[in-house]
Amino acid sequence: MDLNDSAKHNAFRQEMRQFLDAHKNIAPSETTHSYRLSPRPYSKAVKAWQKLLVEKGYASRTVPKTYGGFGAEPDILENRIIADEFFAAGMPQGLYGQGISMLVPTLLEHGTEEQKRTWIGPTIRGDIMWCQGYSEPNSGSDLASLQTNAVEDGDDFLVNGSKIWTSSAHITPMIFCLVRTEPDASKYQGISYLIFPMNTPGIEVRPLQTMTGHPSFNEVFFTNVRVPKSVVVGGRGNGWKVANSTLKHERGMLSNANGSIERLNKISRLLKKETLDGRPLWENKILTDRFISLQAQVQSMRLHEMRLLTRSEDGKPPGLGDMVCKLLGCELNHQLDALAIDALGEVGVLYDGIPSVAEDGIWQQWYMYDLGLIIGGGTAQIQKNIIAEHGLDMPREPRVQKGL
Repeated sequence: MDLNDSAKHNAFRQEMRQFLDAHKNIAPSETTHSYRLSPRPYSKAVKAWQKLLVEKGYASRTVPKTYGGFGAEPDILENRIIADEFFAAGMPQGLYGQGISMLVPTLLEHGTEEQKRTWIGPTIRGDIMWCQGYSEPNSGSDLASLQTNAVEDGDDFLVNGSKIWTSSAHITPMIFCLVRTEPDASKYQGISYLIFPMNTPGIEVRPLQTMTGHPSFNEVFFTNVRVPKSVVVGGRGNGWKVANSTLKHERGMLSNANGSIERLNKISRLLKKETLDGRPLWENKILTDRFISLQAQVQSMRLHEMRLLTRSEDGKPPGLGDMVCKLLGCELNHQLDALAIDALGEVGVLYDGIPSVAEDGIWQQWYMYDLGLIIGGGTAQIQKNIIAEHGLDMPREPRVQKGL
C-alpha cells in the first residue's frame, strides 16, 4: 500500500493546513463530543464555525450544492485528509450527529426532492437538530418487532405508541421515527420511516437520568399524533430498508480511529504529568504495558479503516468491515478511558461537582458514556453474532424453541 499523497492530494493537504492556521484563533473550543456527553442546542459560535466549514468544503463536502452542501465529487482520500489535518491541528472538525451523519445521507439516498430541499441544508448548518425514534420498551435488538403504529386518517397518519433510549429528544425540534403502518404485513414489510416536528400535539418527552449524570436519553410517548402522509421517507412500508441505511451510517459515526488516537495522546501526556512516589507514571511498567497494548490496538483500527478506504477506492463495499469498526472501536475507547481513570489514582473515582476532580471529570464521563455506546447502535453481542455468522460463516447461535 502506497501511503504517500498524490500531487493532487498533497495540494489539498497544504490548502487545508493554510486554512486551519489562519482560523486557529476563531475556532470554537466546544466539540461535537461535548454536546454528546451533555446534549444542548448548538451555540452561535459552533453554528458559525460549521457554516464556514460547509462553505469551504471541509464539512458536508459531497452534499450537492442544490441542497446546501459544497458539492464536491466523492473522494475518500480527501475526506481522510480533512479528518487527519483537523486532528493534527487540535481543532474541532465539522459537526456530526444523528441529523448530519445519519439522516442527511439517508435522505440523499431515499428522500423525495422536497424532503431533500427542506431538511438537508438547515441540518448540515446545525440550525436543526434531530433525534432518532427507533428502540421501544419491547423492541431493542429485535427492532423489527416494534409496535408504535400509524393509522390512516384522511391525508394524515395518527401515531400512537412509545419509544425509549431516544437521545436528545428533550432538546431537538425534529425526529425521524419508525412506525408500523401495515399491520397485516410481515414485521419487516409493515414499517414506515417518518420525519416530523417534536412539538406536534400529542408528544410527551420524559428525560432519563443516565449514569453520566446527564439526561441524554429519553422516553417519548405518542398519543394520536397527527402527521401528514407526505413525511414518509422512501415509500410507505419500506421503512426497514430505509432504517438499515441509517443504521449503516450510525455505525460509521460511532467509530473513528482518529478519536481513539486523540485519547491515546491525552493519556500519554497524563502519564508523563502524573507521578507516583515522585516518579512519572510513564516509568510504571504496569501502566506503560497497558498503554503499549492499547496503542497497538489503536494502530490496528487505523490500518483496518485504511483497508476499508482501499476497498472503497476499488469500488468494493465494506461488507462487515464497518461493523468491525463499531464493535472494536467502542470497546477500545472504553478501555482507553479506564486506563486514564486508573492513572489518575484516587481522584479518578471523583465525578461532576467535586472541587478536586481532575481533567474536568472528562475521563469519568467518557467512561460511562462509552459503556453505553457498546450497547447503543447494536449491542456488542449482536454485532459479534452477525460478524461470526455472516462474515466468518460460523454456525448460527442455537435458538431456544418456543414452549420450552
